[in-house]
Amino acid sequence: MRIVAIGGGPAGLYFGILMKQAFPAAEIEILERNRPDDTFGFGVVFSDETLSFFDDADAESAGRIRSRFRTWKEIETRFRSETIVSTGHGFAAIARAELLSILQQRALDLGCTIRFENTFAAGEPLPEADLVVGCDGVNSQLRDRYAADFEATIELRPNRFSWLGTDFALDAFTFIFEPTEHGLFQVHAYPFSSDRSTWIVECSEATWRRAGLDRASEEETVAFCQRLFAPHLGGHSLLANRSLWRQFPTVRCGRWHRENLVLLGDAAHTAHFSIGSGTKLAMEDAIALVDAFRALGTSDVPAALAAYEAARRVDVAKLQRAAQVSLEWFENAERYQAQEPLPFVFNLMTRSKRITYDNLRARDPELVARLDREFSLRLPGGEAGAATAAARAVPPAFTPLQVRSVELANRIVVSPMCQYSATDGLVDDWHLVHLGSR
Repeated sequence: MRIVAIGGGPAGLYFGILMKQAFPAAEIEILERNRPDDTFGFGVVFSDETLSFFDDADAESAGRIRSRFRTWKEIETRFRSETIVSTGHGFAAIARAELLSILQQRALDLGCTIRFENTFAAGEPLPEADLVVGCDGVNSQLRDRYAADFEATIELRPNRFSWLGTDFALDAFTFIFEPTEHGLFQVHAYPFSSDRSTWIVECSEATWRRAGLDRASEEETVAFCQRLFAPHLGGHSLLANRSLWRQFPTVRCGRWHRENLVLLGDAAHTAHFSIGSGTKLAMEDAIALVDAFRALGTSDVPAALAAYEAARRVDVAKLQRAAQVSLEWFENAERYQAQEPLPFVFNLMTRSKRITYDNLRARDPELVARLDREFSLRLPGGEAGAATAAARAVPPAFTPLQVRSVELANRIVVSPMCQYSATDGLVDDWHLVHLGSR
């Protein structure tokens, strides 16, 4: 079987590694437009759950990657001059250049061919191969060429962001919310080595324009952000690597394959950096594609591609949905600036609904206990109300809510669909059974 992967990022390299292990006789060629040591971006972050998938797929490459990881369990939020730390989460990060180097060497060791500085032109015919893997990133020429077949859509989100780095080694995943006369700037940052961290700056388009950043060069962007976040950098510097202001592109495809061509990673779908899952998605795509060939063999490529897509689509849709909710939260972060720090941090932590109140309490019981205590002090009766709520172990959702002159018994709200309407103000057996079951 002859396979050509167009794109030598994590998706293409990891697919080559796994496919060569599964089918040693396969001829696998990976075409990459950049040089071996070129890379854009800074660090790549994974969760503990993702790492277990890599261990199962290829223990050798997983071991090499783990040996270079920077690991931590904390998320730190800096908001309104207060720093709140939550623990129990579990992250690992590595420099993108190191990750690519490890995967390149592993692919070569197994017998894959990697051709660097190999540009696939827009009008060029597809390579002669039994399988062509399109893993050429968010600006995929292959996806664009067959956009109608892939039912591809790209939605540019309104916020602006610049992907920077710093020579400051942070201790944790760090969120910073910095109000200015122009508007709110926010940082998504995390360490990836002993002396480097990723530092992504995000703001609304209106804030970006008011600050004059729509006219700023890369050097001027770095200087502006250096001044703005100096109190958080501890005397360290921000670093640039094609750190231009961008809009995040949400890529979705109704189909991921046509004939013998299949899309992996950002070419097929993107997930916002606020949940840090782009590389994770790409490498898990590679695992699923190879699993499909393991199960069905290599004689019927379209069947294997259909099986791959069927196996991955639901998981990708779930993660894209969580990423969408998360990015929308950050797009509207200014509306939450009047909140007190602890409620703000809770809302930040649970923004995508992947972490719930119960999840957070299991991970960081001390933080949730502090949150409950502060929350209960605002109940009717102050300290007495708080003591009553604590004694009854009442979750916040079931505490009273004062709305002007009306005190509601709890905070549970049911949307007013027609079927919930009472007749002449009276509920009946349908309401009793339906709402009772809730």
